[in-house]
Amino acid sequence: MKKKTVSREENLRSFIEALDEIERTKGIKKADVLEAVKVALVAAYKKDNRSNQNVSVDIDGTTGEIEMYAHRTVVDSPEDEITQISLDEAKGFKTDASVGDDIEFRLDPTEFGRVATQNAKQYILQQIKESERQIVYDTYSAKKDELVVGTVQRTDRNNIYVSLGRSEGIMNISNQIPGEQYYQGMRLRVYLSDVKRTNKGSQIYVSRSHPMLIKRLMEIDIPEIADGTVEIKAIAREAGSRTKVAVWSANEDVDPIGACVGQKGVRIQGVLNEIGTERIDVIQYSDDPVVFISNAISPAQVFEVIIGEEEHVATVIVDESQLSLAIGKDGQNVRLAARLTGWKIDIKTPEQYANIGTDPEDAVARANELFAGAEDFADEDREADGMDAGVPKDNEENAD
Repeated sequence: MKKKTVSREENLRSFIEALDEIERTKGIKKADVLEAVKVALVAAYKKDNRSNQNVSVDIDGTTGEIEMYAHRTVVDSPEDEITQISLDEAKGFKTDASVGDDIEFRLDPTEFGRVATQNAKQYILQQIKESERQIVYDTYSAKKDELVVGTVQRTDRNNIYVSLGRSEGIMNISNQIPGEQYYQGMRLRVYLSDVKRTNKGSQIYVSRSHPMLIKRLMEIDIPEIADGTVEIKAIAREAGSRTKVAVWSANEDVDPIGACVGQKGVRIQGVLNEIGTERIDVIQYSDDPVVFISNAISPAQVFEVIIGEEEHVATVIVDESQLSLAIGKDGQNVRLAARLTGWKIDIKTPEQYANIGTDPEDAVARANELFAGAEDFADEDREADGMDAGVPKDNEENAD
């Protein structure tokens, strides 16, 4: 059977179509691929001819026509015949040539050897891959600290791999909500916490346990937060269990808690639906630490808050009947309140406080004892900008 020959015009058309396909499917600009082809052809020519000759390449982005030139500089007395040419010889190619001019000699790139052609191909593929990696990095770096929607692609013992479209995000066990079940094909919202460059491309880290997940969800579901009428001042979160959120509004006519929670909790229900059984407490932020700490201890009722500025310790006095509520199950309520406000908090009944008197050292010792072992947990959950995360439901529903 006679072998079908492919015309030069067909080859050029296929070349341009390939460039268009790369731009369409991979998002790499045709101009960037053409530049990689030019560099590859120059390198291939030099390697094939074992020459350091000055070479340039022009490629027509519409027709695919490739023109390649060797360049030699006009001098009086050439010292390098590869890169230089005498004035007399140059005038044979260009009658008005003068010293310092550049004389071009057209080359035929189709005469490259097999090895050189293969090297050029490998270089082009490498550059395309590098461009893809850069596009992925740029795309997801721009989405850092935002919510993205992904699909669970696969799981292993500790990690969940989430397809984000062009790339894949990793959610390790510390970034998963305890007790939440993940399965292949599951669609979920994740917080894009970081993007890092590696030798194998960009590594994207996503989280379901990050405190900022709550903030981003509230921005989506609560219009007053989205438009800035209500601000989230602080968040403290123990993912899968409970979160406290401190909110504030500069508009005196706006109730920030009511705006977030809504009647019977209907406005915050979208956030709760996203995070399963986790409870959210929304509390009023205040610049006054006494008021803020008192609010943060809710749903417990507070008699008094005594501030130790130097030690940054707050002693909170509550009735005996409110003590377990203020501390919370396994100390969760006071722990979250401390992380929300940034103060060490010591909960006492009036009788307990009377027994130790008002000596600040006693309060400090008691607070340090209460929070022993909690610092590591708090540090892991603390925001880089100083904002901690968390949000409990409405006060009545979140009572322990």
